[in-house]
Amino acid sequence: MTTRLCLPFRSIFSALFFVLFAAIPFLAIPARGETPREWATANVDELFQLYQHFHTHPELSFQEIETAARVAKELKAVGVEVTEGVGGTGVVGVLKNGKGPMVMLRTDLDALPVTELTGLAYASKVKVKDPTGVEVGVMHACGHDIHITNLVAMARYFSSHKDQWAGTLIFLGQPAEERGSGAKKMLDDKLFERFGKPDFALALHCDSSLASDMVGCRGGFMLANVDSVDITIRGRGGHGAMPHTTVDPIVTAAQLILSLQTIVSRETKPTDPAVVTVGSIHGGTKHNIIGDTCVLQITVRSYSDDVRAHLLKSIQTKAEAISAAAGAQKPLIAISEGTPAMFNDEKLAARMSDVFNMEFGKEKVIPGEPSMGGEDFSQYGRAGVPILMFRIGTVEPARLERLKKLEAIPSLHSPLFYPDAEPTLITAAHSMISATLELMKK
Repeated sequence: MTTRLCLPFRSIFSALFFVLFAAIPFLAIPARGETPREWATANVDELFQLYQHFHTHPELSFQEIETAARVAKELKAVGVEVTEGVGGTGVVGVLKNGKGPMVMLRTDLDALPVTELTGLAYASKVKVKDPTGVEVGVMHACGHDIHITNLVAMARYFSSHKDQWAGTLIFLGQPAEERGSGAKKMLDDKLFERFGKPDFALALHCDSSLASDMVGCRGGFMLANVDSVDITIRGRGGHGAMPHTTVDPIVTAAQLILSLQTIVSRETKPTDPAVVTVGSIHGGTKHNIIGDTCVLQITVRSYSDDVRAHLLKSIQTKAEAISAAAGAQKPLIAISEGTPAMFNDEKLAARMSDVFNMEFGKEKVIPGEPSMGGEDFSQYGRAGVPILMFRIGTVEPARLERLKKLEAIPSLHSPLFYPDAEPTLITAAHSMISATLELMKK
């Protein structure tokens, strides 16, 4: 038997049902229910415009005045408390959201003395004089413009999604990564004493050989100790036709260059990575003149502190011994631009790899290979903070396949390097938001 509701009761029931149904979206669906990737995709047009600004306004190390000012402006616009001028041109933003861990997100601000040859409509046309007075082009050839834009994206996301996290976020705009000294400058300016020592620090880095929908994450050593060594061999000049009356600094330098190769091949354990490269040699002025000096510029790379110390000591020993054997004066030796090896905290890397596998799929997440390049993000790890720098792809998959076939993938620091900005920015924001939420979830 069918039961029919009387008209008044049926009207009341219908009205009540409508009220409850209408309320469901507000009760069951969060106001900001989009995933990190959905948010990044929805906001990529604005982020791309900001990226273009940073790309077309690059500044060299310790000259990042306008870049730092724009970062500070963007952070302030979303309610972040900002301090400028930390460690020179550094920017520190603080966003508090109740009790919880303190997490630092870092970007580098500086560009490179490289003249851009990408042919992009928004290619950098900036030219400045370097510290030696030579005019050089300036370009974000290492992807720092992506890094900077992503830091602003993080501030925008986390300031508008406070329901998803708890704790304190530090947004760090660091100068002079390319000089290997910006992080130390900020630490020397009492970064952690003034703003607190983070429980974790995260950074991402562009990878010029990885597809833009992929992420690389590995624990342990990822980047090397980097030292620059300048050696001046001091001989005694004279006529090229009378070498017996001279102490030829070029011949002495040649002997030293060959001897330096044995430091890695014969003095260093084969399983300990090490590099000693003579990148520059300058001596003499004319065919028939033996000069007084010859200058070598050497880059030295390693992972362990013991290997680093041995390499530098052996270079000095060989330079002095070979000079003495040639009858030359004691050489002048200067070691500079030292950056410690970057060690990704292994527990943090494993935790973030799980996050990336879930967010991107295991086929899109790779460990990535350790490199003998350098990064002063390592300084924060040396200061006692668990750190992780992961890599993001920058080349749209179809373009990457074409470049592979041509064997013409431009590396970072190349005047031809450029990221496919929109997909790269989406991957950057997606990965960094997901990683940060994992560390700061309520």
